[in-house]
Amino acid sequence: MSSRPVVSVIIIFLNAEQFLREAVESVFGQLYDKWELLLVDDGSTDGSTQLARRYAAHPSGKVRYLEHAGHQNRGMSAARNLGIRHAGGEYIGFLDADDVWLPQKLQEQVAILNAHPEAGMVYGSPQLWYGWTGNPQDLQRDSLQAIGVPPNTLVEPPTLLALFLARKAITPAPSDVLLWRKIVNHVGGFEDSFRGMFEDQVFFAKVCLILPVFVSSECWVRHRQHPDSACSVWRRTGEYYSAQVAVTFLSWIEDYVAEQGFRNTEVWQVLQKALFPYRHPLLSRSLRQTQHRVRQVKELGRQIAWQTLPTPARRWLRARWYRLR
Repeated sequence: MSSRPVVSVIIIFLNAEQFLREAVESVFGQLYDKWELLLVDDGSTDGSTQLARRYAAHPSGKVRYLEHAGHQNRGMSAARNLGIRHAGGEYIGFLDADDVWLPQKLQEQVAILNAHPEAGMVYGSPQLWYGWTGNPQDLQRDSLQAIGVPPNTLVEPPTLLALFLARKAITPAPSDVLLWRKIVNHVGGFEDSFRGMFEDQVFFAKVCLILPVFVSSECWVRHRQHPDSACSVWRRTGEYYSAQVAVTFLSWIEDYVAEQGFRNTEVWQVLQKALFPYRHPLLSRSLRQTQHRVRQVKELGRQIAWQTLPTPARRWLRARWYRLR
């Protein structure tokens, strides 16, 4: 048992008293027991600080409490980086304080990374977890998040990043991934300048640009859906839809991709397409309007042709349409 590699589990939290206990207990409930848990307090003012300190006093000695100097709030990236600097494991896993791991998570992900040592990261299909409320209507809303790529495959770089930027695949939730610690250090961890929104996407962009990633069909995490989650708050405040925030993120990715020598690649082309509406808003709006008019004209032509064709021709077209579908 002692020869098994250690996983450093990092839970960052800010006023997470309502859910933190359940997150921590899901780590204690892992079938893979060779882990250490780093609880990183990002300046909490509720009871979560005391709760985390009590866990750090656990007799197992596997839990540590960390905070910024002066109990500051420095944002999500800085909190994750604090945990990374104190991590001693061969692997690193992140668990958001309002999410829950399923018992087999570490066991199965460690096995995958051992079987595919060329992979920098592994993730699967998280459950969008509404049913935590116990409400029967919420239970019916639970679903697995689509991953957008063929499952159980090793995806070579920079394919995933291009898919993320084109919105053809969903960036993994931090709670769902497991990485080699050497990889986290190699890409420089998280970017402190991204305190909240896009902090995870910037990090995953750095990983997926240069390293293969194993994408699994397995569900290893319950991603809690609730009105006080970071994403819900960003939607309410409008930050989620802010053009300025999106441009800041995409421009950072553009600079990084250029620095890494990926100009004139598929990723670069997808990135320029994503940036086009922000850099050329008037032209972009005009193109969208033109495309909409073209679709309207085509639809009108189709309706006219349908109404004027004889019945046998309409039947033939209908049968051909259904065969093509």
